Amino acid sequence: MATSRSDTPVVIAVAITGSVPRKKDNPAVPVTVAEQIESTHQAFEAGATLCHIHVRNDDESPSSDPDRFAAVQEGLRKHCPGMIVQFSTGGRGRDPAARGLPLKHRPDMASLSTGSVNFPTIVYENSASLVTELAGQMKQYGVRPEIEIFDLSHLHGAKRLVEAGLIDTRPHVQFVMGVQNAMPAEEHLLDILLAETHRILPEATWTAAGIGRNQGVVMDWALRRGADAVRTGLEDNIRVTKDRLAGSNAELVGLAAAAVSRHGRRVATTAEARAALGLR
Repeated sequence: MATSRSDTPVVIAVAITGSVPRKKDNPAVPVTVAEQIESTHQAFEAGATLCHIHVRNDDESPSSDPDRFAAVQEGLRKHCPGMIVQFSTGGRGRDPAARGLPLKHRPDMASLSTGSVNFPTIVYENSASLVTELAGQMKQYGVRPEIEIFDLSHLHGAKRLVEAGLIDTRPHVQFVMGVQNAMPAEEHLLDILLAETHRILPEATWTAAGIGRNQGVVMDWALRRGADAVRTGLEDNIRVTKDRLAGSNAELVGLAAAAVSRHGRRVATTAEARAALGLR
């Protein structure tokens, strides 16, 4: 098992809102463009240097509207200078043909799932042709992908993209653990995933996301193993504790910053975050 590296900073990524309506579960979940900008600004002030973005329609349903993505990005670049803007190309409730439309606005990064997986009530479909298409669009617009790993085979999907010249040899990889019907949040599985990543993508940077009650424990596992980044936010977990709802994304970022410090490391600045993930 790798040990944490006290000499390197840690990027804190905040996923401010998911692709399914959750405001009814926790009023702190930001839904409108204005709410998302304000919530992200608060998280930025608390130490987050990367923001993962979904947008919603007026009825709170998932949206692929490029203009909404652009509006959030514009607000973040104004109020959170230097923060890494990452668009989601996730598929829940979105037409596959529309998932890449916001990439024309050239965010710093975008999520890219390299295979399909079971979710609680749906199959999250990412056909090989769609993965190739999205990767090609990211390359066209100069958008750096974050490779979402829901299964061991998805690492090999990323390797195929490297071999095809669609992504470079230093991808940023995120292991997603604790989604019902997908990869469980079990510590030994993280070691297996890391070992395979080091074997086939030795230059990759990495992070891990724990869903729901797994958020804190997965963060600790990642920090203990020297992760380049950690992820938090109301998309993944709307509670601070079993009994108390999170008051904001900033509150969850504060807990992540405390975890970084507890592991003897420090929170990255925006410049350090960009350097760590290969961004200008």
